[in-house]
Amino acid sequence: MSFIENPKTYTGHDLETIFFRPMLAGPSAQELGVRILYNMPTPTTVQLWEPQGNILQKYASAGWSGGVAATKAQKTITLERVKAELGFAAADYFSMVYEQIVGHAGASLDDLSGTELEAAETELFKRAIAEAIRATMWVGDTSLDEGFNTFNGFLTLMAQCVESGDITPYQYASTVLDSPEGAVELFDKVWEQADDRLKDLKGEGQLALFVTSDIYHLYEKYLDSKGADSAYMEMVNGRPTLAYHGIPVIDLHIGSYLKDSLLPGSCCLLTDRRNLVLAVNTADFPGTEVRMWYNPDLMENRQRATFMAGCEILDERIVSLAQLRA
Repeated sequence: MSFIENPKTYTGHDLETIFFRPMLAGPSAQELGVRILYNMPTPTTVQLWEPQGNILQKYASAGWSGGVAATKAQKTITLERVKAELGFAAADYFSMVYEQIVGHAGASLDDLSGTELEAAETELFKRAIAEAIRATMWVGDTSLDEGFNTFNGFLTLMAQCVESGDITPYQYASTVLDSPEGAVELFDKVWEQADDRLKDLKGEGQLALFVTSDIYHLYEKYLDSKGADSAYMEMVNGRPTLAYHGIPVIDLHIGSYLKDSLLPGSCCLLTDRRNLVLAVNTADFPGTEVRMWYNPDLMENRQRATFMAGCEILDERIVSLAQLRA
């Protein structure tokens, strides 16, 4: 256990390359299903350009008549300072780290270097941070006294937009969820009420239906009911991904988190993936680091990470929402 007792601190470049960059880039970022901004300068702002609809004019005479500039809007993403902390009894923590190591091909318990132990405990902490960011990204609510209250998530931001009138959701009764056809009904409703600007974005391939697990399961049952050989095979083997009329259907996997929140327990959201932005910063906050150490007094292994994070919906006009009626 001597290697695990050695304190380790990651800052600067190591903090980015070892911890956060792997979580927020490549396949890991794609699994989140939203737009990721990592280490953008703070305050993090996104420029929104809305060009003129028709700039063609009749060519009748010389001169300049294009004096109207494109419409520009700017959205600032509020970043909150957050920290993640974990503590494990030394014996339990040592067993967990060893489990990570022996799961790799070629691992030998008789010859373990400090690097292997460090990589294993780093992987454990990264997983915990990644899941906490993902959950808060959706259900975070700063008004809560405990739980996911470090920054406001997308569902909380949408609830605020509903309250202000910027988003008008389709309210459905719980009876809609009593039959598999209810999932298709919700998909149709969010499409029908969507702004034309949102519908026009379908050709760009970035639209997605974000749904809670109950709706996702209903849609699976609906597909299972189709009398075709392919439906039978998919029911037996499962489906890696679902889509509706070419639009991916994404299970949010937040059912257990919604139980402890003030948000509706069921919802269906249609928007462009690029419209939902998660920003994380580990460069502009003094004291940002990941630290892992052993507390001999309590015989406990501890881990702490400090960084900045926040979410924003760039354009409420291209959001179509259906939620369970209160």
